[in-house]
This record gives sequence, structure tokens and C-alpha cells, in this order.
Amino acid sequence: MMENLKVFLGIFIKGTIHLLFWVGVYFFYTYYLGYGSTNIKYINKFTYYLMPITISIGYFFLYFLIPKYLLVKKHFFFILYSIYTFIISFFFIAFSIFYGMISSSHLSSGKTPPLTKTIPYIIFGVYFIILIIIFIGLVIQNYKSTLRDEDLKNKFLQTQLQLKEQELKYLKMQIHPHFLFNTLNTLYGFALKKADEAPDMILKLSSLLDYILYQVEKPEVLLVNEIQHIEDYISLEKMRFQDSLNVKFSKEIHKDSLLISPMIFLPFVENAFKHGMQINGILTIDMNIKTSENSINFSISNSHKNFMKSKKGIGLTNIKKRLTMLFQNNFTLETKSSDNIYEVQLKIPARNE
Repeated sequence: MMENLKVFLGIFIKGTIHLLFWVGVYFFYTYYLGYGSTNIKYINKFTYYLMPITISIGYFFLYFLIPKYLLVKKHFFFILYSIYTFIISFFFIAFSIFYGMISSSHLSSGKTPPLTKTIPYIIFGVYFIILIIIFIGLVIQNYKSTLRDEDLKNKFLQTQLQLKEQELKYLKMQIHPHFLFNTLNTLYGFALKKADEAPDMILKLSSLLDYILYQVEKPEVLLVNEIQHIEDYISLEKMRFQDSLNVKFSKEIHKDSLLISPMIFLPFVENAFKHGMQINGILTIDMNIKTSENSINFSISNSHKNFMKSKKGIGLTNIKKRLTMLFQNNFTLETKSSDNIYEVQLKIPARNE
């Protein structure tokens, strides 16, 4: 119903504009042809015979020659057919003028001619209106073309945004299975042992699953929430490693309202546990998060031996792609490997809630 009403209003407005334009042309003819004349009846009737040919030529240019040839850059054919149109229309205009003079002759009185313009000037007046119509047509078509270009541009940008969102979801999905596998595998080991820590482990795992399945779909979460889930993950790993794990996690958060895209830091933490190696029976992991007004700095290091570049973890490549999509070039990601330590340093922009 609303769609039909919009169509009706569009047609009504367009028709009204066309009607007002031709009423304006009519008054132009009466003023132009009868300036200084007192024989109003003769001028009005004579104008009636010029209007049909003017309307016909005007719409022929507006709805045929301009869109069919000029707008598609067939300039040669547009010029050629325009010349043909002006030549043919010249005879029709001349015929309309003579016919109008003859049919209106009974309204002529006295020695003073009712028309103040000669035949060449009358023809010039008609072509002047035609040129105005062509100009208006070009302006309208240019405006429509601009609107179409803007619409296409908006659709293109919207499509790009949707593709990026889909790619982000895909990258997140690439991280989820690996993360879930590690945590579930840890829980399985405790279940086999029938350890007393299993209930607490299940509770923390439940919180992590809620984060992965629901919170991660949000574009941003609070940094403090991301940190909380990192701590839950660390707690799970502590239960698995027992005394063979030494973890330090320092935090300097200057504001609790800082936002961050979910699952930015967790893949690095996961890789540190997976690819870190024990030295003297101890796996050492050192993490630090420090914030400022403009940035969030995250670093993590783990002990290792003979670290190979091919073992960076399945999440590292994906997280690099995701960081690029989220921050373009406005982030820093560095990895360092020494004899016994592998380190990752990440710096991303800070954003407040």
C-alpha cells in the first residue's frame, strides 16, 4: 500500500512539474509574440498552434535522442539525428505558424499587426524553448546519474563491509575449534584422574564457552572482560600443568571502560601454552597488559627450545589478518626469538566505551 502511494505521489509530482513548465512556456510565447500588442485573443489562439509542435520536439529530445544517443556517448549519431530533427521540425514549425496566422485572421483588426515578431523571430523563439528543454534534460540526467553513482557506491561499500564482516567471522571460527580442543582436552584429562579440581575447571570452562559462543560475536567487549577470560584460561592450564608451570600476568589498566575486539589476546596466550617448552622441568610464561590514553600494549613470552618458524600456531596467521582488517596499519605486531625465549609484542589503539 505504501509502495503504491509512493509511486502515485512520484507520478503526480512529476506530472505537476511538467504541467507548470508548459504553462510557463505558454505565457512566454504570449509575452514574446505579443509584446506591445493589444490583440490578446489573436496572440492566445496563435500560441495554441505553436504549443503542440514545441511539446513534440521537446519530448523527442528529452526521452529519445538524449538517453538513446547522447548519454551513451554516441555523439556522432546524436548530432546527426539532431540536425535531421531541426530540419524536419523547421517545416512543421513554419506550417504551424502559417496555419495559426490563417486560422486566427478573423481576430485581426485594424492596420496594426497583432504579432510583434516576424516569422524568423517566431522560429527562433521555438528553438530557444527547445534548447532550454535540452539543457534541462541534461541537468536532470546528470542528477540522476549522480544519484545512481552514489547508490552504487553505497551498495559497493555495504557489500565490502559485509564481506569484511563475514571474513572476520570466518577468522574467529578458525580460532574457536583450536581453542575449544585444548580446553576440552584438559578437562578430559582431569576427568580421567577424577581430580577434585574438576568442578571448578568445568565452571571456568563454562565461562569460557559462553565467551566464545556469545560474547565473541560482539564487535567489541570491555578489556577487563577479555582479561578475566584470559585469567580463567590460565587457571585451567595451571590445573593441567600443576607444578611444572610458572606464569606471571601483570596488568596496568588505567581505565575500566576501555573496549577491545574479543579474542585478540587469547590466541597468543593459547600458542604460548601449546608451543612453549619446559626448561629444567618448568614452562615459564610472562604476560603483561599496559594501557594508556591512546594505546593498549600487550606482550607475552614463553620458554622454548629450538623454536621453529613453522610452529607458530594456527592462530597467528589468522590473528594477523584480523588485526589488519580491524586496524589497517594502525597497529604493531612483533615477534622475537632468542635462545630460550619466544616473545610477542602487540600494540593496538585504545578506545573508550
